[in-house]
Amino acid sequence: MSTQSSLAAFVGTTPNIGTTLAAFSAAYRLAESYQGRVGYLCLNLKSAKIHRYLGIDGPVVALDDLRPELRSLSLTPGKLTQSMLQVRGASLHVLFGNTMRDQAEFYRPEEIDHLLENAHAAFDIVIADVGAYWDNAATVCALRRAHTRVLTTTPALSHFQEDGQRWAKQLSPLFGIPGDAYEALVIRHPGMDAGYQTKDICKEMGVSLMGEFKVSPSLLGELDSGKIDEWLAHDEQGRTAMAAEAGSLAARHGLKRRPMMAVQPWYKRLVAHRSGKSLS
Repeated sequence: MSTQSSLAAFVGTTPNIGTTLAAFSAAYRLAESYQGRVGYLCLNLKSAKIHRYLGIDGPVVALDDLRPELRSLSLTPGKLTQSMLQVRGASLHVLFGNTMRDQAEFYRPEEIDHLLENAHAAFDIVIADVGAYWDNAATVCALRRAHTRVLTTTPALSHFQEDGQRWAKQLSPLFGIPGDAYEALVIRHPGMDAGYQTKDICKEMGVSLMGEFKVSPSLLGELDSGKIDEWLAHDEQGRTAMAAEAGSLAARHGLKRRPMMAVQPWYKRLVAHRSGKSLS
């Protein structure tokens, strides 16, 4: 287990390209395969979607319900944890995002910093999904505090060149974040197999590569049903989604892999009996 909490922030070059899908998948893989408490914060103040991807139309508690504690700087790690959903089948706690889009600009930097400090105290690693909008405190504060900054984009030229190079990369230094302080995660949607190669995308943006995330037709179907967690747990492609990238994050931030459960002899005999085979 890590000795101090780490923050990995996922930011998109462009809205609605799958940043939330990649960020949540990374958090799920970390909770599934590595020791330690994992917190996922939806800080996409203008377009929060993770609650719908988990099949929850109206979250009982979301980020805006914590506004009194954030305004008074009285939030505690315990209160934060109690306000989060523990995803079934994984040691993962999820804070749903802001449900009032018109309030996005009213979150103050000190409020977001207070939230992140409490998350730091509550979890061994925190994944923050900040979306693609820079005109709010959540994006700027999370990126400034992050130990790892993941810049998601797609092979579309307008996304990695126009939005990535001329928008995110040029804007970032204005907030004290060097333009090369990111790693690229290339998101490929169905039909995007052709086009620009990953190495060309990274070269254009001047960043190193973290990996790729493929949005499959099966994932799109599960999103409509609010079952992204089931896709990650049971789908053939979903079971490996963001596994390598989560491994890289775990190694970087000192998380140890969970021990593999040994198959007991009685279970082997049961399986053999059911299959009509004998054990020597």
